[in-house]
Amino acid sequence: MKKFFLSFFVLALALAATNSVQAQTATETANGVNVETDIALLRRDLRADKKKLIALNLPLTETEATKFWPVYDQYAADMTKHNDEFYLLIKDYTQKQKTITDAEATAMIAKWADLQVRTAQTKQKYLPLVEKVLSGRKTALFFQIDRRLYALMDLQTSMQLPLMIQEK
Repeated sequence: MKKFFLSFFVLALALAATNSVQAQTATETANGVNVETDIALLRRDLRADKKKLIALNLPLTETEATKFWPVYDQYAADMTKHNDEFYLLIKDYTQKQKTITDAEATAMIAKWADLQVRTAQTKQKYLPLVEKVLSGRKTALFFQIDRRLYALMDLQTSMQLPLMIQEK
């Protein structure tokens, strides 16, 4: 399991680093349109692979799997809502990055912070629900795997976004 995650993480980092330079250039020439496309593709690919990665790294009995996956599917649906909001925030940023005002920048970062809080609240909501269907150790393992996958997605998204343009 450690080798699998390490390999996946190294590959993802290499792809993110490679795409970062391309995204920065594309943003400068196309006002963020390619950044949006890149992030949309990343989201689609990672969503498709996330459940597979969890299944590969979370050993479940048939009984546990029958109880866990419906809870996971609802959790994933709730988290997708937060991720969709985050994507819209990124899309707004990429469209305005060259003309953004101080007030708009402050509002965006406040929305991002609020979104982080609501995401954490969703995870807290599902902790006891997962504990009802899995042992404590397997619950902890699930949330560890989940956190690593979200950290990877956050890193890939961050690598695609150009930094805020400084005042001249």
